[in-house]
Amino acid sequence: MLLEGKRIILTGGSTGIGRATALRAAKEGGKVAFFDVNDADAATTLQEIEGSGAEGRYWHVDIVNESQVESAVDEAVSWLGGKVDVLINVAGVLQGANVSIDEFPTDVWDFVVDINLKGTFLVVKHVSRHMIAAEDGTIIITSSGAGVMGGSSSYAYGSSKGGTHGLTMVLDSNLARHGIRVNDVLPGSLNTPLKRAQVEAVHNAEGKQGSLEEKINALASPDGVANVMVWLASDEASFVRGSVRTI
Repeated sequence: MLLEGKRIILTGGSTGIGRATALRAAKEGGKVAFFDVNDADAATTLQEIEGSGAEGRYWHVDIVNESQVESAVDEAVSWLGGKVDVLINVAGVLQGANVSIDEFPTDVWDFVVDINLKGTFLVVKHVSRHMIAAEDGTIIITSSGAGVMGGSSSYAYGSSKGGTHGLTMVLDSNLARHGIRVNDVLPGSLNTPLKRAQVEAVHNAEGKQGSLEEKINALASPDGVANVMVWLASDEASFVRGSVRTI
């Protein structure tokens, strides 16, 4: 198994890419501590992890609240046995789709950038304390083709993902000397709750042209990205640097 014995902290494990990655990581032998604010769906993820015979535990964590992040990370590392091998940061939001820049609400900008960029920073900040002390670790950040490879339906989302990409590059150049590998993954359009809501919002804004069902069915499965995340978390990816772009 790819992640046999790996101790993992993962954010956004309740739904979408995070859920798919948590389940795949557990299947591959990882011990998974995951964070989210969606308690109902987190319970389903945890039930599936434990039902497969793997070890998992859930923490309710708002990743823009530094005290919550710090406390949960320390508790998770203790539960994992005093060390964390892998961080997979997936938690994120997409709001403000199809809104023009001159009308873009400041509160939406703040909400999206806080969760996607500040939240990523805070999680990495506190997990990296443990990795630096151990002189070992792998950090995987979820960026996006939006804001890195091209445009986005949302100014806030594209900007926040451009920010996480930049953070990845800075982390990689500074943490390598501590034995820590940093990558970011740039997923495309996936069939997740976040993306489905965005597709529906754009569909409605465009006067409901075409079939909403066909647009959603055209989205790719998050399982494919989960496979990439898990491989990157494994020792087989030890030579990989920088960004990995998926369909």
